[in-house]
Amino acid sequence: MTTSQIQARGIKDPKVLDAMRKVPRHLFVSEALMDQAYGDFPLPIGEQQTISQPYIVAAMTEALELTKDDRVLEIGTGSGYQAAILAQIAFRVFTIERIRSLYVRARKIFDRLNYFNIITRYSDGTSGWKDESPFDAIIVTAGAPDIPEALVSQLSIGGRMVIPVGNAHVQELVKLYRTERGIQKISLGGCRFVKLVGEYGWKDE
Repeated sequence: MTTSQIQARGIKDPKVLDAMRKVPRHLFVSEALMDQAYGDFPLPIGEQQTISQPYIVAAMTEALELTKDDRVLEIGTGSGYQAAILAQIAFRVFTIERIRSLYVRARKIFDRLNYFNIITRYSDGTSGWKDESPFDAIIVTAGAPDIPEALVSQLSIGGRMVIPVGNAHVQELVKLYRTERGIQKISLGGCRFVKLVGEYGWKDE
């Protein structure tokens, strides 16, 4: 998976490649889908949510430019796979999930795999985690209609955020830098994620 789907498509950060090799992706999907876990596509994880395809996970992680001392906030724990990749690289990962069944399942997997540097929270992630801010990096794993200002304000100076922004069907993956002069944005290309639901995202239907 790492060689043919990720490295071959331009992911170069050795820390990211090493993390993708180490984390057992098949443990983050249902038993019925384990034989498909390393395919180049997303998979359903229940509650109308998905685990992103491996390349997207690697690309978003590389875009965060993580170091071993970074504190990272993840919005949308989902299966827990993205948080596990982050935890291989960063000092500490704070991850928020609004769907209780996914939150409980992911926490059990983290404990089973001894990811003690992952801190979980059952809450509306669009508001961030103000008590633990500022963060060196923020990753949003669902598509937002706009960039939530609550999250931008929780980035440290020099911090990076990666977030899909757009409508319910097509989004643009945006990378933000927070500098002393303000926010800088660059586009990482088109993408498609499930909706980011919450106070500063899409309203729950």
